Amino acid sequence: MKNIVIFASGSGSNAEKIIEHFKQSDQVTITHIFCNNPTAGVIERAARLQIPCSIFSREEYKNGTVLRKIQSLQTDWIILAGFLWLVPSEYVQAYPQRIINLHPALLPKFGGKGMYGHFVHEAVVEAGEKESGITIHYVNEHYDEGAIIFQSSFPVLPSDTPEDVAKKGQVLEHRDFPKVIESLVLPATT
Repeated sequence: MKNIVIFASGSGSNAEKIIEHFKQSDQVTITHIFCNNPTAGVIERAARLQIPCSIFSREEYKNGTVLRKIQSLQTDWIILAGFLWLVPSEYVQAYPQRIINLHPALLPKFGGKGMYGHFVHEAVVEAGEKESGITIHYVNEHYDEGAIIFQSSFPVLPSDTPEDVAKKGQVLEHRDFPKVIESLVLPATT
């Protein structure tokens, strides 16, 4: 059995899709959600989906309290689903190539500190991009610089607003993120 924890800071729609994807699995368990935002929608989703959820402070995140809890859960993989804080090097070292993030643009474009959510979609529209998409990547000690695992894209029309771009991207996120996680956590044996 592979144990996955999810880190989220927002509404938790991707976390919910991941949980639903693995609900019937006898090989993967979503053991816990960790959240750094006490007002995030993901907390209500976790309760509804009956997944334990821990809310933590920046101090607990940095001083090792959260990392120790993750390790006590016998965690195999950490999934960042709309989690906005930089991952400390201790986590990256404890889970090398086993922390995965989803970014709402085609990296390396529109990545880095401060580039999340609507800020990304606004930048895509302002730059006049003809396409955008999602990037699923390994996490390292820098924002959005880990090795790319998967990308999918969609056309950006001249009439598209940042909200339109966000909606198109979310369709790909919900469709692709759970499948890519499964392919990593449960690699096909041939």
